[in-house]
Amino acid sequence: MADPEEGRQVRPTETINITVLRSRHLKGSKGDVLTSHVKAEFGTTSLGESAKIDSTADTAAEYNFSCNIQCDFDGPEGLDSVAHKPVLLTVIEVLPKEKKQKEEKTVVLGQCTVDLLPLLRGEIRHKATLVLHPVVGSPLENLPTDLPKPELDVLVTVQSPLLYEENLADTNLLRVTVESAFSLPDSWTPTPAPQFNYTVTLPLPVTAEKEVPVVFANGMLKPGQEKEPPQKKWMTVPNAQSGAAFIPDSFLTASSYDEEDGDFRTKEDRPFRVEAESEKPKVVWNVERRCYLEQGAVTSFQNKIAMSRVWPVEIMRTPVPQAAKGKGKKHLTPAPSAMERDDDVQVSFHGVAYVDMAPLLYPGVKKIRGAYKIMAFNEHEVYEKTKRTGGVAQEAARIASGLSRSTATPAKASKDSKEGKPKEGGKKPSTMKAAEGSSSDVADQQAPPNLEGQQYVESRSYLILEFVLDKPLVPKRPPEELAKKVAEYIPPRPLFPRRTNGAQRAVEDFHTQVAGVANLLLDEFRELFGEEFIPGQETPDPRKMEERRKKLIYELNTSGKYFAFKEQLKHAVVKIVREKYLKTTAFSSKEELQAFLSELYVYLVDQMHVGLSKVVSLEDQAPVPEPLTDSAQLRHFAREAEVNENFQLAERYYQERLARNRSDPDHWFDYGCFCLLTGNHAKAEECFKETVSIDQQHLPGLLLYGIVSAMEERHEMAETFFENATCVEPQNVVAWTLLGLFYDGLGNDIRAEMAFSEANKLNVQAAIHKRDEEKAAMRRREEEEGRTSVSDAGEGEEGTPRETGEDTLSVPKVTETAATPTGDGAGAGAAAAPVSVPPGSVKSSSSVAGSAKKGSLNNQEKQGSQPAESVASRREGEGEGGRHSTPEVVREPTPVPSTSVYMQAVDFLLEVKATKFAERALAHELLAKGGGPSAEYNVALARLHMQKKEYADAEACLKEATSMDFQNPDAWAMTGHLNYMRGDMSAAKDCYDRTLSFVRDAQDTHAIYLRLASICLQDAEFEKAKTTFLLACKHSPSCVSWLGVGIACYRLGELSEAEDALSEANILNNADPEVWGYLSLVCLQTGRQLEAEQAYKYAIKVGLHDEGLMNEIHDMQQTVGFGDPSF
Repeated sequence: MADPEEGRQVRPTETINITVLRSRHLKGSKGDVLTSHVKAEFGTTSLGESAKIDSTADTAAEYNFSCNIQCDFDGPEGLDSVAHKPVLLTVIEVLPKEKKQKEEKTVVLGQCTVDLLPLLRGEIRHKATLVLHPVVGSPLENLPTDLPKPELDVLVTVQSPLLYEENLADTNLLRVTVESAFSLPDSWTPTPAPQFNYTVTLPLPVTAEKEVPVVFANGMLKPGQEKEPPQKKWMTVPNAQSGAAFIPDSFLTASSYDEEDGDFRTKEDRPFRVEAESEKPKVVWNVERRCYLEQGAVTSFQNKIAMSRVWPVEIMRTPVPQAAKGKGKKHLTPAPSAMERDDDVQVSFHGVAYVDMAPLLYPGVKKIRGAYKIMAFNEHEVYEKTKRTGGVAQEAARIASGLSRSTATPAKASKDSKEGKPKEGGKKPSTMKAAEGSSSDVADQQAPPNLEGQQYVESRSYLILEFVLDKPLVPKRPPEELAKKVAEYIPPRPLFPRRTNGAQRAVEDFHTQVAGVANLLLDEFRELFGEEFIPGQETPDPRKMEERRKKLIYELNTSGKYFAFKEQLKHAVVKIVREKYLKTTAFSSKEELQAFLSELYVYLVDQMHVGLSKVVSLEDQAPVPEPLTDSAQLRHFAREAEVNENFQLAERYYQERLARNRSDPDHWFDYGCFCLLTGNHAKAEECFKETVSIDQQHLPGLLLYGIVSAMEERHEMAETFFENATCVEPQNVVAWTLLGLFYDGLGNDIRAEMAFSEANKLNVQAAIHKRDEEKAAMRRREEEEGRTSVSDAGEGEEGTPRETGEDTLSVPKVTETAATPTGDGAGAGAAAAPVSVPPGSVKSSSSVAGSAKKGSLNNQEKQGSQPAESVASRREGEGEGGRHSTPEVVREPTPVPSTSVYMQAVDFLLEVKATKFAERALAHELLAKGGGPSAEYNVALARLHMQKKEYADAEACLKEATSMDFQNPDAWAMTGHLNYMRGDMSAAKDCYDRTLSFVRDAQDTHAIYLRLASICLQDAEFEKAKTTFLLACKHSPSCVSWLGVGIACYRLGELSEAEDALSEANILNNADPEVWGYLSLVCLQTGRQLEAEQAYKYAIKVGLHDEGLMNEIHDMQQTVGFGDPSF
């Protein structure tokens, strides 16, 4: 049929068949034979009863009772009912009639619920065996534990799937769980008979345009010591009793405070929460509501979260309706009018919790759970935070109180109330809707003060909520897809380069073939004449040798092996002709052919001798010497040249590393970073591309290629590389931080928040791991000291007590507790918080800090988190009713990371010369809670300005850094570098001397040594220059450092030491013209003419351009009378 309003085709009603096949293990009140029947209900609707069936304890009761439900597709209400309403089955025993008894007596044996949710997953047939939960007073209530439990076999079928494959992909299912409210106002006191109804409600979209209130009624005010089963309850099963009121296999999830979203999860709040959840009264719901979201509702839900982030969840208290005390009377009373209903329902203590739903827009996140503080309800504040007008309190109160029976189902109630009274929607606060253009007047109105709701704020009340989606709103690309995408952008290549058929390769192949044929000829010779050669015998007669040669040639010709050997050499000869002589076409004349063959014959004979000499004289060949410098040294030399701004020499070192091994991704990566420094972004991109093509999981290469792509505004490609980097190393803080910086640059605040939150959690986890390692090392030292000391032998396995006087635990393998920390909320009773990295982490670094659980009797102290069982047991012990039994243990606070995630990213970005992203990271560090313009921040900012040649700004930052931390060696080192680059050598020298006098070393002491020593050389302080250069050689020897030692020794007249130092420098770099120049001076001074002339010749050859040194050499040559071959 067609919908006349929307003009769309509506699917016909689908019948859901529920068949109760049989029951087993039933036990009656009287006798062995049991007569029973089954009653089925769906919400408040009775679906019918089965016939009465006899059974025994050994035989099943074959009911074969069928009933059906009509699922309407005209709107989302039908599928929503299937999602959250179960079918309630009640097994009733029929007692035999006694004398003078008119009617049969019945006894309810038990109940169970049939979950229809599998039908929404596309199933058309679902069979289940359900445990029958006995009700109070049932004969099944006190069955022995060794007897099997009574159960029912149920079959649910439909003709066609309720949701086809295309519908399943577009729809979603949201589970909303309201657990408990804690830290309630002082005026709320538990009473034996409930006087008030506690209700929680929130709006949820059912279509693209319409929202309905979801109501959680019948919250029970209970003392804090009362236990509650950790199982979720059905929302709409009014006649369910005992265990049938709980959802099968659905339990309240226990998580650590660090894994929670929401409020009150910092280490300062944990003592407050432990007290509130273990001692104070609470309101308990533990109800789950499943909400079916069609395609339009999913889009609306996602858009509203993106628009306002915050979702309002209202809480209220209403009096228990008097009509509930009667049974039939309320059905006889006519339903009151709308105005009467509004007057009858008294809403008090109207509060609202603002739930940050933004984490549900993180890629791959399906769940958020946390404690959300309750605020006083204020329409103006609700509008400012959620862009919604009014609230749903009045309508939810009517539904919860049961005064309006026609609106018992929230979806139907909202539809009737909104469609029936469209004119009153903007006047009354009972209907909450998204803000439109005319809603600004409502927002500007000043609402009266909510004095009752203000008590929530004063008591710091909070509500524990959970939202779980079947599918994430924003799918997360799997690592396999990201790796495939990266391979599409940069195809991987083999580790070794392809072989090219060059001339040299052709000659080498000929040598190989000659060696192979020679070995075959030797084998033939040994086979023919091997027995004639006796060890120790004199050299045979030359005539016999000639005979053997002729016989060997005859055997080769007659056997055909000669032609086989010639064919084996033929291919190698052809390659030489093509690659060496470039002959690929026919010759124009016979003379040209003969001339070429003569030349080729001579060349092949010569190469044959070369090849044979390699085989015969292999032992006599001198081994090829290994390079004196390895890859790490070349990298150090290149960095040293960068510091001295000798970019040509630095590039030569990087290219030499590539020439030695082009298959090492680190060589390409370092060369790409150098190209970024020199501003050659195109070449840098090619280098990073080569890095990733060699190693598809090279993390720095992926990050830098993503940075270069982002700089070129190829955002899709950059996102792929950043995401793949987080998949390659999920525990890497810098990768997550750079992903957040990238999203922040695009203006995607939600995803940036997700990445920064993950980075902060990993940072805290690393701090905890470091703290644990330090404690373990300390315990090992204490144990070693205890074994050597007889007086400490009885102190136990955990070492001696701490000096603070705290008692250590005497149980083996129990982690010691630290001294009680100072500050509010950091004392005894702080809840445990194992740090982990769940995909749904959502908050910033300021709220990630927690305390790691210590003192576990099972020694469950791991690097990242503790086992889930320990967490669950802790939360159950601290949960609703069991929290009073948890002993208070002094727990160590979670360590604060020494460096923020942004500063870690800044260090990496400045190291790889990515200045634009470094600027973003520094901006976030400045705005981050706990950050700000610290000394480290100003030093990093100065490094950034110096890389950009902005010396004035760098000077201002360094002055600020030294004023904040006068003993920061990095600040003084950078100040010295700044003065050095400006040419103020005196100020630079003072800064370098001050830096080296600190107890703590600066990050790059090698550059400090080199520059300070060079200044000392200029100031003729040769002894200090020599000492400083030697310190540089001890730290990281290089050509520059040994050259400085040689110059200083030469100026001091220590010619022997100068020659030794210059020789070391020459070994590390034999192309440095200054080294050759000073070697020539030393040889001139010592009277060695030949060596002086050789050194001078090489100095000129490699390009000595220092005029002062050249003049000094010429003067010395004229003084001694030799040294220049041109004289």
